[in-house]
Amino acid sequence: MDYFAGEYDVAVVGAGHAGCETALASARLGCKTIVFAINLDSIANMPCNPSVGGTAKGQLVREIDALGGEMGKNTDKTFIQSKILNSAKGPAVFSLRAQVDRRRYQIEMKHTMERQQNLDIRQAEIVEVLTEDKADEKRITGVKTHTGAIYKCKAVVLTTGTYLKGKIIIGDVSYSGGPDGLFPANKLSDSLLEKGIELFRFKTGTPARLNKRSIDFSKVEEQPGDERIIPFSFETEEIEKEQVSCWLTHTTSETHKVIRDNLHRSPLYSGNIKGVGPRYCPSIEDKIVRFADKESHQIFIEPMGLETEEMYLQGMSSSLPEDVQIEMMKTLPGLENVAVMRSAYAIEYDCINPTQLKLSLEFRKVEGLFSGGQINGSSGYEEAAAQGLMAGINAALKVLGKEPLVLDRSQAYIGVLIDDLVTKGTREPYRMMTSRAEYRLLLRQDNADLRLTPIGYETGLISEERYNNFNIKRNQIEEEIKRLEMTVAAPTEQVNEFLAKRDSSEIRTGIKFIELLRRPEISYEGLGEIDKDRPELSYAVREQVSIAVKYEGYIKRQMQQVEQFKKLENRKLPVDVDYSQVHGLSNEARQKLNQLKPESVGQASRISGVSPADISVLLIFLEQNRRKK
Repeated sequence: MDYFAGEYDVAVVGAGHAGCETALASARLGCKTIVFAINLDSIANMPCNPSVGGTAKGQLVREIDALGGEMGKNTDKTFIQSKILNSAKGPAVFSLRAQVDRRRYQIEMKHTMERQQNLDIRQAEIVEVLTEDKADEKRITGVKTHTGAIYKCKAVVLTTGTYLKGKIIIGDVSYSGGPDGLFPANKLSDSLLEKGIELFRFKTGTPARLNKRSIDFSKVEEQPGDERIIPFSFETEEIEKEQVSCWLTHTTSETHKVIRDNLHRSPLYSGNIKGVGPRYCPSIEDKIVRFADKESHQIFIEPMGLETEEMYLQGMSSSLPEDVQIEMMKTLPGLENVAVMRSAYAIEYDCINPTQLKLSLEFRKVEGLFSGGQINGSSGYEEAAAQGLMAGINAALKVLGKEPLVLDRSQAYIGVLIDDLVTKGTREPYRMMTSRAEYRLLLRQDNADLRLTPIGYETGLISEERYNNFNIKRNQIEEEIKRLEMTVAAPTEQVNEFLAKRDSSEIRTGIKFIELLRRPEISYEGLGEIDKDRPELSYAVREQVSIAVKYEGYIKRQMQQVEQFKKLENRKLPVDVDYSQVHGLSNEARQKLNQLKPESVGQASRISGVSPADISVLLIFLEQNRRKK
C-alpha cells in the first residue's frame, strides 16, 4: 500500500558520482534534498576502475572543484598515486590523474553527504516518477519507492548510472544485475517510457580483479607517481605523502591467439550483447579485432587500495567466458600464475536519448525532471560528476525561481560535454577528450579556477573565504605579469652568462624580463637566478604567470575565435517558434530544429543536418522579428 513519506524540494535518484555531486550542490544551495540509493554501500562506488582524472577528465574534475563541487577534494583525501599525463606536450593537454583507495573514497564521500545540512540519504529503489499534467506538458510532483513510499518534491534528478534494467554478461552467461554484484533498478525504465521519454540500450565493461600475491613483479615494469604532487582541488594545500606504484605489462602474440581462437564464444560477436559499447574504451577482444596489425597492447596493473590485495587490470575489460579470461591473462608477462578474485564482465543498461534535454539538463517534456551522468549516454566517473553538479545546481535554481546556469563551449569542458550530448546526441557511450574542445588552450586544467570560481561564487557554492583567497591569487598573477613588463634586465656579465648557459643569445642593451621569458629556452623558474626582486609566490601563481607569457600570442588568437563564437551564442532563438513556418530552411533543418529546439543560433549551427545556409536563414528570421517588434 502506498503511503506519504515526506516532502522535499529536490529528490535525487541514484548516489554514484553524478548523484553525489547533484545532492550536495542542491543541499548547499539551500534546497531540502533527499538522495536515494538501492544500497547505501554503493554511494560513490567505483565499479569500473579505481582512478579519477586522466586525459580531458582531469580538466573536468578541476572544473567541478572550481565551481564548488566535491570530487576533487575527495580525491585529494584518498588518492594513493598522482601523475600528470601528457607532461611532454603543451599545457592545453596536461591532465591530472590519480589512483585512489577505492573504499576510502566511498567512505569519505558518504560521510561528507551524511554531514551535509539540508540533505537526507535513503536506501530504496525508485520505481516511479510522479507527475501531473500542466497545459501541454507534464510537471514533477514526486517519486515512489519499491515499498510504496511516496516522497513529494518540486524537482527530480535522475542519476541512475548503469542500474536501469542492468544485465551482467560473462560469455554465454547473463543475468539481471547491477555493477559489482548489486541489484539493478528494473522498474523505473517503464515509468520513464510512460512519460514519453526515449531510451537507448548501452553497454560498458570492466576488467578482472587479481590477487596481488599471484603476480610476478620481476616481469612487469614499475610505474611510480610524480615526485611533485599536484592536488585536484584548488583549496588543497600542497600534499606530501608516500605513493603506491602501478605496474605495466603487455599482451603477447599468444594472448591474441587465445582471444582470436575464442571469438565465437564472445557475446560481442555472438549477438548476446545488444547494447552499444564505448568506442574509446573497447574491450580487449574488440581491440584485437579492430587493431589486428598491432602486435601488443599495454596493460596496467593498478592497486585497488591500501588495505586490500586486489589489483585492477586496466586495458583488459572483457565479456569473454571465465575460462577464456583466465587462459588469456596467463599469457601476460608476470601473470602466468594469476589468481582471479573477480571476473571481468559486460553490463547492459538503459539510458536516455540526451537530445530530449535542455542545456540546463532539464527534460523539455517534463517540467522539473533533470538528468545527469551515464543515464545521459556518457561514460566515466568524471563526465558523470560534471553533469551531476550542473543538474543539481539547475534543479535547485529551478526550485528557487532563478534562471538556470548554462556554461558554453568557450567557458569549460563541462560546457563542451553538455552541449555535445544535448545538441549532437550520441549513439555510443560518450567520452570527453581534449580534441572535442575547440578552445582547449583557454580551457586548461591549471586555470579552471580563474574561469569558473567567480561563477561558482555568484551561484552560491563558493564561500566568501574561498573567494577572497581566489582574488588574492588572481591579483598576484596580474601584478607579477605587470612587474615583469616593467622590470629591465641590464646587459651585465652575470645576465649574459645565464643566457649562454641556456643557449640563448646575449643582450647588449637592457631588456624587459617579460621579453626574456618569451624565449622558448628560458623558464620562469630559471629566470629567478637573475631576477633578484621577484616576490615569494605560490607554485600555482608562478605556473599561471609562465603560461600567460609563454603562450600570449596563441591565447589572444583563441580569444578572437571565442568572440566570433559568442556572437552566434548570444543570438537567442524564441522557444516557441515553429520552424516548419520559417521559409528558406531545408526540410531536414526544419525537422531537427523543431525536435531539438536550440536555445541560440550558435547551438543550432552544431546540430547535424543544419547547414550554413540554414543558419543564414535563421539570422534573417531573427532580424525580421526584431524589426517587427
